[in-house]
Amino acid sequence: MCPFVETIRIEEGKIYNIDYHTERFNRTRSFFWKESSLMELSEFISPHRQTGIQKCRIVYRKEIEEITYTPYQMREVTSLHPVPCDAIEYSFKSTQREELNRLFAQRGTADDILIIKEGYITDTSIGNVALYDGNTWFTPATPLLRGTKRAELLDKQLIVEKDIPFSQLAEYSQIMLFNAMIDWGKLILPIERIV
Repeated sequence: MCPFVETIRIEEGKIYNIDYHTERFNRTRSFFWKESSLMELSEFISPHRQTGIQKCRIVYRKEIEEITYTPYQMREVTSLHPVPCDAIEYSFKSTQREELNRLFAQRGTADDILIIKEGYITDTSIGNVALYDGNTWFTPATPLLRGTKRAELLDKQLIVEKDIPFSQLAEYSQIMLFNAMIDWGKLILPIERIV
């Protein structure tokens, strides 16, 4: 079994969304290892720097195997290419990204992909999405991965779950990408940039 991953944002020494990461970490471990005991990720994280943004990457199976810290620079994404794939499965955040990488390779001249599963919008290769209809930000009800940032945004009622058929893309004006490292509102594209 391949290892699983939690990617955690640390900014100016502050650890973001640690409760959401801890919940997913323990949920994943209890799914695959029923007898695993609950662990608090905050007990294992010690930021190396107190300035800038760091990416803390925790690799684990039943137990934590590796924790690394690297400076973070957000990747530029100015366009998305829709890629259909009904067979993709990525319910657990893991190091096994071969299928995502295969789909990403189909992006053409775009910076990233928008994965369409059974006719519905799901995620990009790097995170969850929300689409704006002029009034509300909607996030796909069936994403490939239920991200920690997505969970936080749902709890704060900044986004609303909804099945979003790709055929109805024109009903929206903007698409936002977000994940544990890309904060709300930092990466928004006009729908026309889905090419």
